[in-house]
Amino acid sequence: MAQQSTTVEVKILDKEYLVACPEEEQEALLRAARHLDSKMREIRSGGKVFGTERIAVMAALNITHELLERDTMSDATSSLLRAMDSKLSGALGDGSGR
Repeated sequence: MAQQSTTVEVKILDKEYLVACPEEEQEALLRAARHLDSKMREIRSGGKVFGTERIAVMAALNITHELLERDTMSDATSSLLRAMDSKLSGALGDGSGR
């Protein structure tokens, strides 16, 4: 069954954009647009970056950095939990004697 796509209007830095989006993803698209708008406004209010295109690129870099940091922390957390699990298994035995 094909996904039903619809056009959604999003507003970023006071400019309106029409984006095709599956109906079930509309809320996620609107959240993403609000997040991007917020990041771009934050950069613009800093007064050091001028021009919508440059602001958009800086916002994209900041958001990408946040995502990569989150992934790195997630990987590090997973590794730590695996190591702790291994140590606990070793200390408690492998559980085969239950």
